[in-house]
Amino acid sequence: MDFPHQGRRECRPLPQRSPAIHALPYLALYGAVFAAIGVVQPFLPSFLAARGLSAEQIALALALGSGVRLVAGPAAGRWADRLADPRLLLGLMALVGAAAASGFLVVAGFLGFLAAQLLLNAASAPLVPLADTLTLAAARDGRFDYGQVRAGGSVAYILAAILAGWLAGQFGFGVVPWLIAGLLLATLLAAGLLPKPATTGPRRGAGGFRATLRLPGFARLLLLSGLIQSSHAAYYGFGSIHWAAAGHSASTIGLLWAEGVVGEVALFFLGSRLVGRIGPRGLALLAAGSGVLRWSILSCTAWLPALVATQWLHAFTFGAQHLAAMHLLLRLVPASQTGTAQSLHAALGVGLMTGAMTLACGPLYRNFGGGMFWVMALLCALAIPLALSLKIPAETQR
Repeated sequence: MDFPHQGRRECRPLPQRSPAIHALPYLALYGAVFAAIGVVQPFLPSFLAARGLSAEQIALALALGSGVRLVAGPAAGRWADRLADPRLLLGLMALVGAAAASGFLVVAGFLGFLAAQLLLNAASAPLVPLADTLTLAAARDGRFDYGQVRAGGSVAYILAAILAGWLAGQFGFGVVPWLIAGLLLATLLAAGLLPKPATTGPRRGAGGFRATLRLPGFARLLLLSGLIQSSHAAYYGFGSIHWAAAGHSASTIGLLWAEGVVGEVALFFLGSRLVGRIGPRGLALLAAGSGVLRWSILSCTAWLPALVATQWLHAFTFGAQHLAAMHLLLRLVPASQTGTAQSLHAALGVGLMTGAMTLACGPLYRNFGGGMFWVMALLCALAIPLALSLKIPAETQR
């Protein structure tokens, strides 16, 4: 109620909350999402093997699950844009994912486990893109630094993988579905704690997938991310196998993987400074150049000091390109298409090419061993002129 005759009082702004307070809900979201991934990636295949599935059946379930993700991710992103509030879909997908994870405890036989796997992949596919959509929108308003919040997700991944490994050792792999379901329910809770997006109500006229793909520079970004991120296929799929064949112990290999993630966390913490100094184009060039160096070294040697040195480059080959892509998406994509763009980037720009290169790495490793990394270096070399030709627009009006 307005009281115009009570005299004028100086209007003072309310005390501003610190960036750390603003970041907490988003940090909780990334922590829950990436902790779930930290259980799924290392231990779900082991759970399936413990339930009697053969190596061929596990491979088929994982491959079909990856195919489902390529379809479910973009579809969910488009749906999120129409809702104009990605929190709703994020929470729904987390709930469906928790139900799918619980399904592993009651199904039997290959077809039952396959159904649970496909449902889990369909539900979890949009979680990271939608989390990125919400977090980037808040970070763009200056509430906090995106890279530092994203680093929290990587830390959660490491801690969850360590905890899940210990629990599986104590109680068996039967704990894995319980952990996944619990962490996805935590994702649902974290989504509910996020602030309401500034724009509400259904959005019209944003166009479909074609409209997003036709945005100036977007297709170029998909190809750039695809080249650089798919160059990790040999590392993800056959790095541990190659290093074990070279005589390194499982504990040493585990420490090498942890080193790479620690480097990634450090890059995310310092990411805003790097973006300020060299911009998205510079980050992409750093990622591509580091990839040429990293994979060229790995193609020539499995000497432990060389592996230790090159693992730090994961900060650049993965982390720098991820940050470059996120900042480019902010500048290339209008607010009405952010969910679609994020999911297309994850599915087509990263997932599709990485999946194709993973399939190619099987015969490459069988025939050339560590020489497969030369192909990964070539992918990064092809990305360099693409990064140089990037046109960096001013940020779009949100």
